Amino acid sequence: MSIKIRKIKNAGKRTMSYVASGFNKKKKPEKSLTIGKTSKVGRMGTGKISTRHRGGGHKRNYRIIDFACRKLEIPAKVISIEKDPNRTGFIALLAFRDGEKKYTLAWQGAQDGQEVIFSDKAEIKTGNRTNLSRIPVGTEVFNIEMKPGKGGQIVRSAGSAAIVMANENGWTQLQMPSTEVRIVPDSCMATIGRVSNIEHNTITIGKAGRVRWMGRRPQVRGKAMNPIDHPHGGGEGNQPIGLPHPKTPWGKPAKGVKTRKKFKASNKYILRRRKKKKRK
Repeated sequence: MSIKIRKIKNAGKRTMSYVASGFNKKKKPEKSLTIGKTSKVGRMGTGKISTRHRGGGHKRNYRIIDFACRKLEIPAKVISIEKDPNRTGFIALLAFRDGEKKYTLAWQGAQDGQEVIFSDKAEIKTGNRTNLSRIPVGTEVFNIEMKPGKGGQIVRSAGSAAIVMANENGWTQLQMPSTEVRIVPDSCMATIGRVSNIEHNTITIGKAGRVRWMGRRPQVRGKAMNPIDHPHGGGEGNQPIGLPHPKTPWGKPAKGVKTRKKFKASNKYILRRRKKKKRK
């Protein structure tokens, strides 16, 4: 198992867990494929806060990931599997036969020395990347393009994978991790397999300070505020919000309201919406 629990030295570490294996701990990031990352602390270009409770956090370098994987027909070998602080899944450093190096999303089971290829004629095996039209029904895929040549845009988080449901009339039906079924052109490319670090969702943060390392600042409950600061505020002691539905500080609905744009361009590619979660 790759998840380990910290030794109990204080109350904060009593349940804290972390990913301990599955990547090379000693390998430093490839210098030519990293750039400095400026923290936006939840602000727009004008300096106005657009996303609250953001700021601080540990300094990070951004690893340049090749989501498009445009080096076709050139075999590549996995040099190392690395942990990327900017994403949940691991990343793989590939050395192509022509000498160029690139980072790509690592798949579950990726190993040093493994050979892969991005090609229209690639063998159907984990780690290879090819057109959806060639991938058999029932195969798991990730880092999927939505438009041919644009690069992978969907199914990129740790442990996620979409399932190929059907190939017909120039389109491929995919069952997304959310159970939504959507269609994409079968000339789009996808990587075969599942994104690495499958146990990411079992990690226990353990203490508030660790959230601060991630760039998340504290959130104060609305009902703990004064009436002037929040619609839920006021009252003596622990009182209910006194409203039919929860609201944001600006009076907008906070829970249960649909946030997807009604006439979003990609709506026409959705065949079946995701299943609603049953409330406990």
